[in-house]
Formats: sequence, structure tokens, C-alpha cells
Amino acid sequence: MYHSKQAIKQSLRQVIATYRANPLPTIKPRDIDLTALLNPKVKKILTVTGFRRVGKTYILLGFIQKYGKERCLYINLEDERLPEVTEVLTFLEELLRDEYHGQPLVLLLDEIQKIPGWSEWARRVNESTPYRLIISGSSSKLSSRELPTELRGHALTVPVGPLCFSEFLGFKDVELDKLAPHDGDELLREYLRFGGLPEIVLSEEGVKPLLISDYLSTFVSRDIIERYGLRSQESFEALLRLLLVSRNYTYTKLTHSLKSMGHGKTSVTTVIRYMRWLVDSFFVKSLSVYTPNIKRGEQAVRKSYLVDTYFSSYATQAFSENIGMLMEQAVYLELLKRNSMTNRLNFFYWKDFVGNEVDFLAREGEKTTMLLQVTYATLRPQIEEREITALIRAAKEMSCDTLTLVTWGFRGQIKRDGICMHAIPLYSWLLNKL
Repeated sequence: MYHSKQAIKQSLRQVIATYRANPLPTIKPRDIDLTALLNPKVKKILTVTGFRRVGKTYILLGFIQKYGKERCLYINLEDERLPEVTEVLTFLEELLRDEYHGQPLVLLLDEIQKIPGWSEWARRVNESTPYRLIISGSSSKLSSRELPTELRGHALTVPVGPLCFSEFLGFKDVELDKLAPHDGDELLREYLRFGGLPEIVLSEEGVKPLLISDYLSTFVSRDIIERYGLRSQESFEALLRLLLVSRNYTYTKLTHSLKSMGHGKTSVTTVIRYMRWLVDSFFVKSLSVYTPNIKRGEQAVRKSYLVDTYFSSYATQAFSENIGMLMEQAVYLELLKRNSMTNRLNFFYWKDFVGNEVDFLAREGEKTTMLLQVTYATLRPQIEEREITALIRAAKEMSCDTLTLVTWGFRGQIKRDGICMHAIPLYSWLLNKL
């Protein structure tokens, strides 16, 4: 469809007028502060990435609140008034220069990946105009690992996930120093069950299932069907249902499961493509086994972790039976968050040939820096012997002396074969109170 220059500029004027006329909403603080990352001496584009509904927009608006609304312009490029054409960006620059005299200084453009040619435009504007750019999107194309070639070295990626546990408590207006132990336990259970998606955290319990269902359908329609032009969605939605309730997978096993569910034409190639889409849209993180043998690593079972624990608990409707899995998922999301800005560590799980398994192994270069096991244990006798044995064997094989057991309630040290393991309750570990 053809869109004239005059029509596009008029739509942009309307969007700008809406931004200027409306006050900023109430914004609860997050751990991410974009003002601290906007270096006045080094002109880099900030790219804010993450799954839909994790709060990227509010992080941008929080920046505007701190930096000054008159010095910023926020535009959501999913606004239905704006066509998804490159000229929207080109004419925006012209409009600001000719009618707004080069102001504002910081342009915050949400869901920019919707616009063709966005990366070339961003590189040019960053290099040849006085504007500072903060761009955001729910596609991994904005992440540091997949950033378009023209932006490499010119952008700083800021990954955003759901609320971590400390942010969750802040959204609940909890004062930690006044919190009774029992209340902390209940809040942790709430966090594991309902997750950290900001709108859901702030909503009443009866509304939460409606919101998570809407998030899922919006994710499928916008980030999968529209983005990738998926024509037949039945097999994709069946795969999604499998991932909501099962953590371990191989591409072959997923393919067989889909065929047994009546999707006989689904191939391994199709499943690999679907999984890539889910990873690219930040819905799934995939964890591989650690092995120096590349072929074994490719053939081994992988683990999938969803972007938020509520997707898992919502699908299973059996919180008490799945709390161990939800604990493990919360730990992995926290590990990713702590590593997000430096990307120093690579995470795997460890497993030997007789079935001993450790949930998480962290590598920095050629060195294993951490082994971590998650267990739903309140007392020392509740920690299963296999979990301790697995940690010891992994520690010896990987020459690692940093061993952690994340428990539900037990804190202490466990010593075996000259190896010391530190047990830390999940509540304390999530708050980094070790």
C-alpha cells in the first residue's frame, strides 16, 4: 500500500502531539537505569531488548521522567496510525529538523524492528545528527549477539526480563527489614507461581489468568504469525503446549510427540525452525549439556526455560507438584540477569554417563567457575543423596570448588570427600544475601 509523504508526516504530527499532551504514568523503579548508560562522551545507541510485556516501555518512560520530557520524544512504532515503512523514520527526522528545530535531543523508539531498514537508519542518525537514540524491541535482532552488522560497535544492548525477586518485592511495597519470615515465604511462593511480569504482579489474583492467557495469544499472533508469516499455526501451538509443561527435549522427540498428537506432516526441520522463533522472541531459553564433544552436545537432551514462571504454573495448574521446577526456572532467570550486562559466563547443565546431573554449570573461557544444584528441601535430611553425589562428581571432573545448593529453607555447609558445598535458601539467594 502506498503512503504519501504528507500522510505519513501528518500521522507523525498526531503521534508527537499525543506524547506531548499526555502526562507520564506512575512508574515503579526497576534495577535498570538508562540515564546511567547514556554516556555524554561516547555516542552509542542503547538497544533495549526483551520479551513482550516485561516492562521495556516503562523503562523507557522512566528514563524520560528522569531526563526530562521536553528533552525526549517517545514513539511506539506499533501505533496503528503509523505504517510499517522505512519512510516513517526518514520523515520523522525531517519533521523534527524542519518543524521542531532539532528538538528533542533523545529519541526513544519502541518496537523499531517493525520498520524495514531500521538498523541502517539508526546508524546514520547516530553518526550524522545530534540526536541520541534509545531503541527497543521484542526481537533478538536488537540483542548484542544478533545485532545487524552496521550497528556493531555503535550500540550497547540492555536486556530486560521480568521482575527479579527484589524488584517484585519493590512493586509490592515490601520493606525487607520489617518482613516476618513467614511473610517472606508466602511472597516467594507468590513470585514462583505468578512470576514477574509487571502488569500481572500489580493485578488482583482473579485477573492474572486472564492476563497471562492474553499475553500468550498476543505473543503468538504478533511475534510469530505476523513476524514470520506462519500460515498453519496448529502444529506451532501444539509445540508451545508441550514446552509449557515439559522442560527436557530433543528436536527428534518433539517431532515424534507432535506426530502422535495428529501433526503427521511436521518434520524435524520445522521443529528446529519453530524453536528458533521462540528463542528469537525471548520466550524460551535453551540450556545444553556441557561436553567437549560437539557431536554429543548436539545429540543430547536440552532443557527449555520459559521467560516467566507463570507460563509454566498456569499451564500445569499444580503448583505444589511443580515447585521444584519453578525454583529451578527462577534460579536460571536470575543467573541470566546477573550475567546480562557483561556476558562473561556461559551456562550449561552437567551430566555424566551414569545419570548424575547438576542443574547449572557456569564457564568463563576455559574454566568452570560455578556448579549449582536446586532442591526443594527445608531440612538437611530432605536433600537427596543423588544431588550431593552429582555435585561432588562434577566438581572433581570440572576442577571446580564453588559449589552451591539452592534449597527452600536449609542453610549450612555439607562436606564430603574433602569438598565443601554451601546450602543457601532460595529467598536469600535471589536477594543475593549469601
